[in-house]
Amino acid sequence: MAPPAPPAPEPAQPPHTATVAGVPVDTRHWIGGTRLASPISFTDRSPIDGTPLAEIARGGAAEARAAVAAARAAFPGWAATPPAGRARLLHAVADGVEARSEDLAIVETTDNGALLRSHRRGVMPRVAHNLRYFADRLLALGHPDFDTRGHTNHVSWDPAGPAVLITPWNAPLMLATWKIAPALAAGCTVVLKPAEWTPLTASLFADIAHEAGLPPGVFNVVQGYGDEAGAPLTADPGVRRISFTGSVPTARRIAGAAAAHLVPCSFELGGKSPLLVLADADLELAADLAVEQYDNAGQVCLAATRILVEESVRDAFLGHFLDRVTKLTQGDPREEATDLGPTIHPRHVERVDGFVRRALEAGAKAVIGGGRNDALDSALGGTYYLPTLLTDVDQDSEIVQEEVFGPVLTLQTFPDGDDDEAVRLANGTRFGLAATLAAGDRERARRITERLVAGTVWVNCFFVRDLSAPFGGSRQSGVGREGGDWSFDFYCDLKNTVTAPKGWARDE
Repeated sequence: MAPPAPPAPEPAQPPHTATVAGVPVDTRHWIGGTRLASPISFTDRSPIDGTPLAEIARGGAAEARAAVAAARAAFPGWAATPPAGRARLLHAVADGVEARSEDLAIVETTDNGALLRSHRRGVMPRVAHNLRYFADRLLALGHPDFDTRGHTNHVSWDPAGPAVLITPWNAPLMLATWKIAPALAAGCTVVLKPAEWTPLTASLFADIAHEAGLPPGVFNVVQGYGDEAGAPLTADPGVRRISFTGSVPTARRIAGAAAAHLVPCSFELGGKSPLLVLADADLELAADLAVEQYDNAGQVCLAATRILVEESVRDAFLGHFLDRVTKLTQGDPREEATDLGPTIHPRHVERVDGFVRRALEAGAKAVIGGGRNDALDSALGGTYYLPTLLTDVDQDSEIVQEEVFGPVLTLQTFPDGDDDEAVRLANGTRFGLAATLAAGDRERARRITERLVAGTVWVNCFFVRDLSAPFGGSRQSGVGREGGDWSFDFYCDLKNTVTAPKGWARDE
């Protein structure tokens, strides 16, 4: 008998390529229509089990300058492309996203730990929708001309120039395309700086955009850390717009850099949103809304992490809530049955746990959770934190005032019928991104929502979002609004052309 044949050699992996969940991902920057390596790299790890996924090109000032230069060089041609041509290419990119939806979903889940079922059913379809919506909105853009003493006023949107987009790690591709789509539709060229903890789908998106026919330099990706790559991007005098989603301290630094060149900025900076539960509300619905706040392990900027309940229904609400939350399954986000996955990074889980430990030391009580999921951490080696609800917290305490960005909720009460106190508690932080209200009386709900400081208010629902609606935060939750025509207002320089009825030689 002949000896068994030796195993076939593994196919050689192309240089600068990582295979993530079976999907090849280029680990270099995308600048001016080509891939560009860096002399140094950083390691990207999965939050699911800590596995190293890729060595990512670590950009700095040189790569930032090159990307902005490429965006500037491409800008005149892209800005001159007729709206129908830009819209057609955005639809082609959306087609590419849909064709590679499964690849994008599994890579993003592996990279950021959010549920695979959510990426498949909701997130990646939303990515394509972002592109298609702004492509179509571009073609419908316009205000009717209007008259001033016989003179005609015509308002137009002129592309502003190269835009730097800096995006977070909690919903990497969806939030990136929420910025990319209107910027490109408006005629701006783009330099994207994805979060260093989740760079992979940005690289895949660059391939998709290139294959769809987006001209070189119109879309660029620079990978790396904020102080090394982000800072030189936001300080570059060739940049004309900056859109950032992230923390307040980082936004302050970006605003300072942008101020030197008077570059307009759009900031979405997270929040500490309330969920108000009135005594006449459907308490089962209210409990469902509260449990939704654990979505993506609580790593959602819009999450209503402060539950404010009318005193007479506190216990009944809490009973419904605990009945639901104890049925949540925490585990590997690639499993269909999982409801709650890991937090993004070991440093982040330490931050979340620090907030909870300090609250407990100050007298708070953990009704559920209150620490890491040691069993899952041991089994998977990841960063899993138990869904947590804290009571006995003061309004001015750190846990109530500061954004935790993890699966941690607090519960406070207010006296029955005291809408003033309910509003005082709801508005009693430096943030103002969103608010949610569970109520039975429509008129009382209206009176309360009118007084809430928030960019978005949901009544008896949560996370219902339309791209036509303005989105942004009040106070330290942000600057500006995006969505619908508000996005075009930001990425364009609006121009009004006034034409006199007389003075035309051929008419005289």
